Amino acid sequence: MAGRTFLLEPQKVPPVKSPFRTIQTALPVPESIPILKELREFEPQSMTGQPPILWESAQGCLVRDRWGNQWLDWSSGVLVTNAGHGHPEIVAAIVKQAQSPLLHNYCFPNEPRAALVKYLVNLAPAPLKKCFLLTTGAETTECAIKLAKTHGISVGGKTKDVIVSFQHAFHGRTMGSQLAGGIPALKNWLTRDHGDFVQVPFPGDWRLPAEQRTFESFLKNLSDKGCQPEQVAGVICETYQGASCAFLPLEFAKKLRAWCDQHKVVLIFDEVQAGFGRCGTMFGFEHYGFTPDLATFGKGISSSLPISAVLGRADIMDLYPPGSMTSTHTGNPICAAAALANLKIIVEQKLAQNAAARGEEMAAGLHKIAAKHKAVIGAAEGKGLAWTMHCVKTGTTEPDPDLAFRVVERCIQKGLLLFAPVGFQGATLKLCPPLVVTAAQLADGLLALNEAWDEVRAS
Repeated sequence: MAGRTFLLEPQKVPPVKSPFRTIQTALPVPESIPILKELREFEPQSMTGQPPILWESAQGCLVRDRWGNQWLDWSSGVLVTNAGHGHPEIVAAIVKQAQSPLLHNYCFPNEPRAALVKYLVNLAPAPLKKCFLLTTGAETTECAIKLAKTHGISVGGKTKDVIVSFQHAFHGRTMGSQLAGGIPALKNWLTRDHGDFVQVPFPGDWRLPAEQRTFESFLKNLSDKGCQPEQVAGVICETYQGASCAFLPLEFAKKLRAWCDQHKVVLIFDEVQAGFGRCGTMFGFEHYGFTPDLATFGKGISSSLPISAVLGRADIMDLYPPGSMTSTHTGNPICAAAALANLKIIVEQKLAQNAAARGEEMAAGLHKIAAKHKAVIGAAEGKGLAWTMHCVKTGTTEPDPDLAFRVVERCIQKGLLLFAPVGFQGATLKLCPPLVVTAAQLADGLLALNEAWDEVRAS
């Protein structure tokens, strides 16, 4: 939670016993306090925004501590566990590779890396025919920016170097990714203007007036900022905005694709959260009906270990000569084995289809809650199993992070794990169960969420 620290004082909470949720201790659990205090002592203050729930094990959609409490996880470990926590086939792949034993080899090839990049390229639509493996989502953003700028210079000279992105976007926490990002609270440390990064309003933002959601408004915003099409090297957009689960309007997206083609601009979709079944399709950008020039992936790519990827057009991906675009942990064999197992599970077990079906149930449940509390829920939006509820101050569109914090805290006390990301001041609830969630688990989670909203509003 942005700016909020969870207290380490155990509170007596009502016991919970449902088919999937069990709360039978005070929270945080008194016996967990010494470990939590060690974390507070040795980690930076920024980590104190995490709820003080000490996980011991997790399987599928369920998370347990060592004191008999069990939660339904609607965070997916922040959009990582698409195939569920601790999937036995992923565990087996990790163990097998670790016992080989080959744990690391950096700039030398390995077989899991080869198998993974081939699988990814064959899974992706044309023209995404080259794959570069990295470690984190932010690292893929940095790579995509570098490639787009390099391509821009190659086709338009050194003045074609501007990266256009959208307000409220989250692309990572490294310098380049935060320059591209559109969340002011994350950019205060960037004390000077970087004219080669330009942000414009996101046309899928429900708060924007209709006239500001058009492609013509996008062009006007660029012009008002002194940015001409011939200066733009790339446009980077989250497939859905991580802080809101909002998608681009379809007409806008198609016009953007045509504009990028016309002006030799690299169109980048950040799929770090949206990829691999999360939105009810294998790739989130399938909802737009076209393919970007570059796409960045992470999180749900492995459902477990840190690995990420950039997929793109061969002419862009091949801009750098041998040895000049690498990374220390590129295609780590254990991470690659985990990712390959995960992707096969998602495809073979039809988890994207399950996300689409469960997403309809999620939409119905969330819209029912939002209608009941419409004075303080500005919108509930998403696709598949990526959803947000916007908490607002009564009768306004102003974000209410305190309300979001209280709802998250009450949900945790009821055995439901979710979070509120930093965008929109930490005032949106992020609701993203693993893609293996069942109809019964989803219904149980919606019951807990409904109760939490009712109790917070009554208090």
